[in-house]
Amino acid sequence: MAKTVARKRVTFPGISSRAWEHPADRSALVALRAIPGFDTVLKALAGLFRERKHRLIFLASAVKVSDRQFAEIDRLFSDALLVLNSPRRPELYVRQSPEAYAFCIGMDEPFIVISTGMLELLDDPDEVRCVLGHEIGHAMSGHAVYQTMLNHLLRIADNLGWLPLGGLALRAVIAALYEWSRKSELSADRAGMLVAQDPHVALRVKMKIAGGASLGKMDTVAFLEQAAEYEAAGDIRDGVLKLMNLERQTHPFSVVRAAEIRKWVEDGEYKAIMAGDYPRREDDSNASIADELKAAARSYRDGFTNSKDPLAQTARGVGRDFGGAAQDIGQGLADALSGLWKRFDGSAPEPVPGAADESGGPSTEPPTTNPKGSTKKGR
Repeated sequence: MAKTVARKRVTFPGISSRAWEHPADRSALVALRAIPGFDTVLKALAGLFRERKHRLIFLASAVKVSDRQFAEIDRLFSDALLVLNSPRRPELYVRQSPEAYAFCIGMDEPFIVISTGMLELLDDPDEVRCVLGHEIGHAMSGHAVYQTMLNHLLRIADNLGWLPLGGLALRAVIAALYEWSRKSELSADRAGMLVAQDPHVALRVKMKIAGGASLGKMDTVAFLEQAAEYEAAGDIRDGVLKLMNLERQTHPFSVVRAAEIRKWVEDGEYKAIMAGDYPRREDDSNASIADELKAAARSYRDGFTNSKDPLAQTARGVGRDFGGAAQDIGQGLADALSGLWKRFDGSAPEPVPGAADESGGPSTEPPTTNPKGSTKKGR
């Protein structure tokens, strides 16, 4: 890992995780936290059946970071905890794997795991800070608690899949939790950027996750243009297919995350936090559920209104021309489904393998387990 010149970093005394949480993520968390005993019961169950087992697995099979083991990583981790004023220090483990990943697991006492593949991919210490800050953000937001709910529901859905009505009801709940999970990743990306304190570093991380370590062969502007192209690409059929591609994804795609980073900076929120204008933990108990829900609704409305996605544009036209828009949607859906049927029926060529997931593979399955099967909430 390359050395960087030491510089004074802004710290955020008493910062609340609400400062970096995406509006949709934040509203879901406020509502869940308001249910009496919800976290207590869920944490107790998770701790009884999983947490101690998983901690022992990593204690036995990975390297626990300290001032004597991976000392440079330990120093960067300490800096990241200081910047976000974390009330506790999670254990950090380095695990041998060629795949690039990092995740935060555990309910009562969360801990963080980062792979050697990720450390080899990130040759700049500020990039490592960004990834560590991302995982600390997950820990401070309590995301592992709610990710466990999603994992439990997925197992229930598998067991009840033969019940049509039960399956449909569960699928609706699971879809909502998948949407929350994707928004929680955007939240953690913001926490990582607050630690790195350079938006260009956060963008470089997303570029490396998407395209590997050859950063000199990539271009930030072109990568962001790629994100705009993805949003506006094609016609209504592409809009439908993009929704289908996201159906079982816990993480947004890398170009989308890069675009969200730029948007957060352009909206002025990042600059305000860096200047000391951010919510404090001492005020968390006074957070208004109604205000959070309004902020989430406003975020979705603005995103829908400004979206260049063909499906969203067609849907917006419903209010202006219901008949024509409905016909377009119906024809687009029919064409999309017809094309999918031909593909699976063998009358169309095999598709290009799907986009790589965060660990670098072509899978589109939800990353709900780590390589050894434990629940994870990671990059």
